[in-house]
Amino acid sequence: MSQRVFLVTGVTSGIGKAIAFGLAKTGEIVLLVVRDHERGTAVYEEIMAEIQNPNVNLLTCDLSSIGSINSFVTSIKSKYPKIDVLINDAAVVKRERNTNVDGYELMFATNHLGPFLLTNLLLDSLKAGGSARILNITAPSNVKPNFEDLQSREDFNYLKIFGATKMMNLLFTFELARRLEGTGVTVNAVHPGLARSNL
Repeated sequence: MSQRVFLVTGVTSGIGKAIAFGLAKTGEIVLLVVRDHERGTAVYEEIMAEIQNPNVNLLTCDLSSIGSINSFVTSIKSKYPKIDVLINDAAVVKRERNTNVDGYELMFATNHLGPFLLTNLLLDSLKAGGSARILNITAPSNVKPNFEDLQSREDFNYLKIFGATKMMNLLFTFELARRLEGTGVTVNAVHPGLARSNL
């Protein structure tokens, strides 16, 4: 049997780090995706010291950057023809309005656009194995996104913006699950409950 390939974002702390440790124990191929290479290296070394799974690999991608995601996916596809499980966990909370290199508001870019683009670019790799899983780590939210001001230029309330990105995660999950019916790829939103994390 060939080894399964797990790709996990947001592994430098909190829930993502816990997921990374759990998956590393399986002995499967685990791709740890981080924005900050230094922090990622610290987590990678911690995992290797405890678990010593030679199939754990550290990869760098800035999920707030369209260019970074495109380059990352091109590299991944050249090395791994199939992905069995994609876990979108990376997220940020910013009290002040910031923009990414593409000019998008940073929470919107990182929490929604990043996983949206990464997932869509990896769909053929997820379908390649005949059976795959996409897990979007999110939270329950009733914050309606302001489609007239997705960049929060007129009104920036960081809690509302964060809540809106979580609602976007849910809407994306539900619609993608509908579109992928019958393909062998399932999509679920996962709320892990309250957790102590940097967020």
